[in-house]
Amino acid sequence: MIRQGRFTKAQQHAYETWFPQYGIPYSEEPIDLMQIFGRNAPKILEIGSGMGEATAVIARQQPQNDYLAIEVHTPGIGSLLNQINQLGLTNLRIIQHDAVEVLQSMLPNESLDGAHIFFPDPWPKARHHKRRLIQPAFIALLSQHLKTGGYLHIATDWQDYAEQILSALTNETCLVNTTNDYAARPDYRPLTKFEQRGLRLGHPVWDLIFVKR
Repeated sequence: MIRQGRFTKAQQHAYETWFPQYGIPYSEEPIDLMQIFGRNAPKILEIGSGMGEATAVIARQQPQNDYLAIEVHTPGIGSLLNQINQLGLTNLRIIQHDAVEVLQSMLPNESLDGAHIFFPDPWPKARHHKRRLIQPAFIALLSQHLKTGGYLHIATDWQDYAEQILSALTNETCLVNTTNDYAARPDYRPLTKFEQRGLRLGHPVWDLIFVKR
């Protein structure tokens, strides 16, 4: 569900000014990503862009790709829109809506060259594990939207969640692991301030990268 949270003045200004240009309204009809971005380029989905720090860096460093971010937290979207404006990014768009419904309604099958889910909410209490995003049914849904050869990259700093994710991905028959279990962090995924702080405290991060057969 959409979460408002507390805006800074800069975030609110960016949201009100730039969302009409870079935001895509939720629709129950499929969208044409090539038409939206105005070119034929690889399309990468990012689910849960947060405050947009990593999203903006990736889009700036990979101008050959187009990025579609899904986020529900309004201040985070405002923060990302601020970075889009400041960096002059033309290859990034945002949908403010639930990711499952976007996948079910808006994105055509086999329309994505890749998908990123970096540090999804771990819901650490055992009784809340059913709320975790990465479940077998969700992976099956997301996989439908990947092209053959498209990749799915998930990162988490919770070991038991990493193990759950590895199991869910391994059991999805259309996906194959790019390594034996966990992958090294690829260059395109930047270290966020949150992650750097965790690493200093001795909290490891697990990257999982699978491709569609």
